[in-house]
Amino acid sequence: MKLQTIVDIKPSQWHIGYEDKILMLGSCFADSIGEQMSQRGLDVTVNPFGTLYNPLSIANAINFQLNDFSQLSTFNSQLIIHHDGLWHSMAHHGSFSRPTKEETEQAVKASIETMQKVLSESSVIIVTFGTAWVYEMNGEIVANCHKLPESSFTRRRISVDEIVAAWLPIMAHYPDKHWIFTVSPIRHIRDGLHENQLSKATLLMAVEQIVNRSVSPQDGLSVKRSVFCQAMPVYFPSYEIMLDELRDYRFYADDLVHPSSLAVEYIWERFADTFCTPQTRNEMNIRLKQFKQTQHRPLH
Repeated sequence: MKLQTIVDIKPSQWHIGYEDKILMLGSCFADSIGEQMSQRGLDVTVNPFGTLYNPLSIANAINFQLNDFSQLSTFNSQLIIHHDGLWHSMAHHGSFSRPTKEETEQAVKASIETMQKVLSESSVIIVTFGTAWVYEMNGEIVANCHKLPESSFTRRRISVDEIVAAWLPIMAHYPDKHWIFTVSPIRHIRDGLHENQLSKATLLMAVEQIVNRSVSPQDGLSVKRSVFCQAMPVYFPSYEIMLDELRDYRFYADDLVHPSSLAVEYIWERFADTFCTPQTRNEMNIRLKQFKQTQHRPLH
């Protein structure tokens, strides 16, 4: 008896192993999968700018390292503001907010340096898009609203073309990387259920174009595949796994929005089956047991 609609995933033509350095960027789902990797001893760096949700803010986090912000003058005037007793970077998660401007500047500079170092060293970059809804302040898309008044922002849904236009140059700049794109299965119900569906559909269509390099000629972005990565980027269907294979609410956390720990582990296993060899998976099981042993607290 078949009780699930199983998502068919073809095994990857290349594999992730312990020799790889991995960079994960994007929504809190990236944090969850990154934690699974870290517990198994993989060399992974997760979100140097903190958790980011929309594709353009994730792209900006990569693009910042291409600019000279050593003095942070341009960065400060545009993106560091004071609100409610803290200094915030509008390009970073709230975990970078500090009581003084100098402390925030130091945290921002460190994140840019970390991103630059990890980008140069990583062989695998995994990107998770969370939402196509963005907030703009003074015409610039922000990564986090930091609880500023709603009147400070303009909210809109970015288009497929905007996402593709932001990401094709990035991938052309890093042709030696293996790219994995996925769409977060976490629903942004504050946007509204219908609006969330529109958002996820936008992300899915954008990833489809990014992965297949299929941009309409009028965009002016059509280029030959040879310009891009030596290994074709791939899409991992975490969104579809959650919606089809794990559609029951028992696979959700108490907020009925985030995947439960069981669901995250299930999706991780599907990911490992796709991108890791049997030998690597066996080694991961050994290292996971070792990690769990270190978490035990002695009774005496």
